[in-house]
Amino acid sequence: MSFPSLDNIETPAALVDEERLERNLAKASAYMREHGLRWRPHTKTHKVPELAARQLQAGAVGVTVATPREAEVMGTVADDVLLAYSPVGASKLARLMALPRRVRLSVGLDSREVLTGLAEAARGVGRTVGVLVELDLGMRRVGVQTPEEAVALAREASGAEGLEYQGVLFYPGHLRMPLAEQGPALAEVSRRLGTFLDALGAVGLKPGIVSGGSTPTLWRSHEVVGMNEVRPGIAPFFDRASAWMGACGWEEVAYSVLATVVSTAVPGQAVIDAGSKALAKEELPVEGYGALLDRPEVVVRTISEEHGVLDLSRTAWRPRVGERVRVVPNHVCVSVNLQSELWAVRGGQVVKCWDVTGRGRGPV
Repeated sequence: MSFPSLDNIETPAALVDEERLERNLAKASAYMREHGLRWRPHTKTHKVPELAARQLQAGAVGVTVATPREAEVMGTVADDVLLAYSPVGASKLARLMALPRRVRLSVGLDSREVLTGLAEAARGVGRTVGVLVELDLGMRRVGVQTPEEAVALAREASGAEGLEYQGVLFYPGHLRMPLAEQGPALAEVSRRLGTFLDALGAVGLKPGIVSGGSTPTLWRSHEVVGMNEVRPGIAPFFDRASAWMGACGWEEVAYSVLATVVSTAVPGQAVIDAGSKALAKEELPVEGYGALLDRPEVVVRTISEEHGVLDLSRTAWRPRVGERVRVVPNHVCVSVNLQSELWAVRGGQVVKCWDVTGRGRGPV
């Protein structure tokens, strides 16, 4: 199959540097092996089954998803799927129960209401679904608040027909500081996790799986005492936030948005055809909504739906109308969710096109 050249792809368009992607997968896999951790990447970042298959081939034990649609899509390539989001509602439960029988489905939850509904749905189709009790270790979004609540929910899961208690789950998404500054916060996560693990172990409910982690904390995951499974999502691609936090070097960023300069009329800036509908409008503690891949000093200073304004104050480069640039967005997950396809590039040539199949909510 032939693909268009980069010069002929209509912009804005999402690009993935396949060589960087491969190196990122190999690095993550090596880290997990070195520290004896299970690698269960979150596929909400790329939403592409072919990329999930690559992660599995690189050593992942299964995949993590956030929606029934993602479960359906990733279930075509993965035999072990964790839904790290409480499924509420008959429609969502029915779709999960309709996954192929070869798929081992696990669900993270933090309430008796979700547990009861899940058990009923599983019994109705003669299926056994794994349960991970979700803990709040500081993010203050979801998760049981006390060890006593965790014990009660784990006990109920372990005795419910159709369910299998497997362990606990948490997400340290509140740790978004630079890598070098994470030590005290990770120690506090370990301390809080320990109180839950001690309580569960004391009543014979020691978790087999202790699932946590994120891309910002990825390379310090081994410091979280008791955690044995890690669920990074952004790590195959990385983004500007990852580089700012030190989770990757700029040369490891594999995702960018190809854009065309459409105006240079206003002095000191250039306007590109990638706005919030291609890059998203996520902020960082540093200026702008993205930066050029080959000129990181040039940032997307302001953004509207179809326009991105490049700040040229820190560069001698003066682009011409029609020139193409590659922009690294602040947050890759929301940018990918705005794309219908990802173009894989190797050596400056387009070699593949992946449909972002996991987008949307409806059945596949």
